[in-house]
Amino acid sequence: MSLRLLLLSCCLLLPTACKGEAETQAPALPPTPQVATDSVAQERIAEDVRTLADDAMQGRMAGTPGHERAAEHVAARMQAAGLKPAGDDGGWFQTVPLLRSTRLREGAQLQVRHRDRDVDLRFEDQFLPQPDFNVGEARIEAEAVFVRQAVHAPALGIDDFAGLDVQGKVAVLFNGAPPSLPANPRAHHAAMESKLQTLAARGALAAVLVNSAADEAGVPWAVTAGNWQRPGLRLRDAHGAAIDGVPQLRVVTRVSASAADLLFDGSGRTASQVHAAMLAGEPGFALPVRLALASASRIEPLQSRNVLGRLPGNDTVLAGEAIAWTAHLDHLGEGLAIDGDGIHNGALDNALGVAIMLESARMLADAPRPPRRTLLFAALTAEEHGLLGARWLVRQPPAGLGFVANLNIDMPLLLAPSKDVIAIGSEHSSLGDAVAAVAADLGVDLSPDPFPEEAAFVRSDQYAFARAGVPALYLDAGVVSADGKRHPELAQRNFMREHYHRPSDDLSLPVYWPDAERLARLAAELGSVISEADAPPQWNAGDFFQTLARDIAPARP
Repeated sequence: MSLRLLLLSCCLLLPTACKGEAETQAPALPPTPQVATDSVAQERIAEDVRTLADDAMQGRMAGTPGHERAAEHVAARMQAAGLKPAGDDGGWFQTVPLLRSTRLREGAQLQVRHRDRDVDLRFEDQFLPQPDFNVGEARIEAEAVFVRQAVHAPALGIDDFAGLDVQGKVAVLFNGAPPSLPANPRAHHAAMESKLQTLAARGALAAVLVNSAADEAGVPWAVTAGNWQRPGLRLRDAHGAAIDGVPQLRVVTRVSASAADLLFDGSGRTASQVHAAMLAGEPGFALPVRLALASASRIEPLQSRNVLGRLPGNDTVLAGEAIAWTAHLDHLGEGLAIDGDGIHNGALDNALGVAIMLESARMLADAPRPPRRTLLFAALTAEEHGLLGARWLVRQPPAGLGFVANLNIDMPLLLAPSKDVIAIGSEHSSLGDAVAAVAADLGVDLSPDPFPEEAAFVRSDQYAFARAGVPALYLDAGVVSADGKRHPELAQRNFMREHYHRPSDDLSLPVYWPDAERLARLAAELGSVISEADAPPQWNAGDFFQTLARDIAPARP
């Protein structure tokens, strides 16, 4: 799952986690204990999780043999459930073309040029270029401009570029977005992709992202720098170029908080003073230095696969409208060993979500009559690298289909019995009323998002659909204790602190299988309601996501 803790947790991976060698095996570990289940459906869910989170899957990193084995298992389960293949050429798989980029030490540079002296920052200790997906070597020297957080949202009262000219210059910026913004717009504008596209549109030639002390309180620079060789992934187009690669920005570099003062030397303020002034509302300004930047990267083609199965709609008018169930199949692969275990099994993130989606598919396939709209079930790749499998599916839906709704399941932390479920994003569209009605029919409470500050709606695969104009929901575990003894919210907080994106996310954790079956039932019933309705779901009038689609053509039919 791509929450704000992703950066910290991904940095625990070593470069070997991204290699494709299936032959490298970690030392054998004691088997995880079997988990008790109360029904055939629960046992199917548990068996899928056991298989997908097994060491043999090597952490299911996108583009690795372990992920391919996991995809084969999911395809077999879809076929057994009664789905029809919906992938490329009539098969179960949709190929997702990728680029892998690994930054190189040799050739990297960040030099601050004053009138009377030059100051070189140290690679790894003080700066790290981002992996480049456009060219193997890049170099630029230009004047520098501080652009606050590079947010251009005039409709929300924020324009960090007011009075500034970044054309042909290096933009220097801090992370994040103004705290005055609502949670979802703030998360959208805080995203690296949004910042880089905004800078490129205004003619900047390079970007330097400056870490603050607050940034490194959560993600120490030593953790980031210690694993600088870890590659990044991007989607690849038919000509071999990166999709969303922002080639206009020749170099993008990140600078540690300890070295930040070197960028603002001569401005009369330290980096922390500039940061405080920014938060107080002071505008950006031209810096009295030129910056010389260079990066070097090794760029390689790669591919992975989405697994797609469908239940065809039987309504001659509505069959071309598709409701997409999604759950990401990939995880983090192999990495830094913790207590002798280096395999990131991803039992809850997101083998459990995939297993619940498969059980929903079985329930719907066993229904007494076929759906009016087509139901598509997708186990997606490369979520952990920027929702890439979901973005590709939205760009390249199966022939003859257009998406009208998305139901996503990602890392449901079903660690204690609950009375409720969470439907993140329900306030944005008519799907909110639908899920409330279904939950009431099933006797399940519907609770609001317990962590709204995390803006989780823009941090998992449903965001790719929302950006394309497709109403979506993120179905998640409840937080209200069912027995007054075991407390789901406390268990979830403990998971995030102790197990999230670590090898200990395995089946030694106490998954509460009855709630897994209940979530599968709710997802199936909700999909059935959407399928049978005369009109497809709609965004609420004036909602932020109603007009967000800007990079991907709307996928509605």
